[in-house]
Amino acid sequence: MIPQLYPAIDLLEGRAVRLHQGERKSARIYTDDPVAQARAFVAQGAAVLHVVDLDAAFGGKRQLGLIGELVRAAGPALVQVGGGIRDLKAAEETLRAGAGRVILGTAAVEKPSLAGAAVTMFGADRIACGVDIKDGRAATKGWTEAAGPAAGELASLLAAQGVRWLVVTAVSRDGTLEGFDLPLLREVTRAAPEARLIASGGAGELSHLRVLAAAGLHTLAGAIAGTALYEGKFTVHEGQAALEGPS
Repeated sequence: MIPQLYPAIDLLEGRAVRLHQGERKSARIYTDDPVAQARAFVAQGAAVLHVVDLDAAFGGKRQLGLIGELVRAAGPALVQVGGGIRDLKAAEETLRAGAGRVILGTAAVEKPSLAGAAVTMFGADRIACGVDIKDGRAATKGWTEAAGPAAGELASLLAAQGVRWLVVTAVSRDGTLEGFDLPLLREVTRAAPEARLIASGGAGELSHLRVLAAAGLHTLAGAIAGTALYEGKFTVHEGQAALEGPS
């Protein structure tokens, strides 16, 4: 399995922003045209994109129209979408808008069987679940609460429901450029050894991606990068090469 770099586009009020440790008040606007940003990432070599609807994650209106525009702009790239997808209807609507995969967060934490129902309804490759860890527990409701299970317990529960894609985020590292939480990623891998792992939170330089690639995570399927790409720490092409390891 060749891990893929997932450039992140976090949508808030029609703009592409980045948050620091998931705090809405920390939002920094990087572009007023997220559709053009999606097109640019694909032009730079991205085969996949990670899109989060922060409006929906924080309890606001879902941005299905904008997500559809992003998908069309991304062309052949797979677009995975998370944020505020809390029932099967929302998952279906997001897939119908063109998403190649949807991410269940709060819904999967509060009711793992819902994730199982989504896998049955839409297929294992079209459903991912977020393992978003804050202060040692699974975070929900746009990362504003952290009262869910520990990472390993949640991963095990989801794997038992047939979930085969996990997006694992150390909330304390999100947007910090400090590197990935490898102990957290290893904990999830042990608990769900068949699940494909997408690492998130902390990608700040190429060395972080190289360390991740060399960490022995046998089901590593990708890594998400946001702030580092927007601030020119590395390019999509460089990040992908770092994830693939020495040639």
